[in-house]
Amino acid sequence: MPSLRTACPPGSCICDREQLLSSPDSDMRVLWLTREEEKRLIMRLERVSSLADLRHVQALIYKQLGVEVQVTVGPNEVRTVMGLNIEVIEKPGLCRKVRSSIPAAIRRGLAANEQIVYDLLDEDGLFG
Repeated sequence: MPSLRTACPPGSCICDREQLLSSPDSDMRVLWLTREEEKRLIMRLERVSSLADLRHVQALIYKQLGVEVQVTVGPNEVRTVMGLNIEVIEKPGLCRKVRSSIPAAIRRGLAANEQIVYDLLDEDGLFG
């Protein structure tokens, strides 16, 4: 069995880790994201190379951790990567820090490779 993420300091997080650990039928995969694995994931997200690669990483995150990451075009005009909706769906055991670091890493990766943003905008036929 893989090692589990260490507990956050008391009062600093609302991840419900104890509730997850106490329930025998809960999905524990999210706790497999240790701090070291989180660093590797952040580095991977920062160097996505295409929209297909981003979608592949999203699928892997869901498959391996049970965490859904949504990257969609925002409802308003998109001028920068800040106009995109990047959301990590809340799940028991998912640390507040991780819920904010994943979208930030995706934004950095998209800012470094703007073609992915154009491909994301064109995914629903904006340019064609």
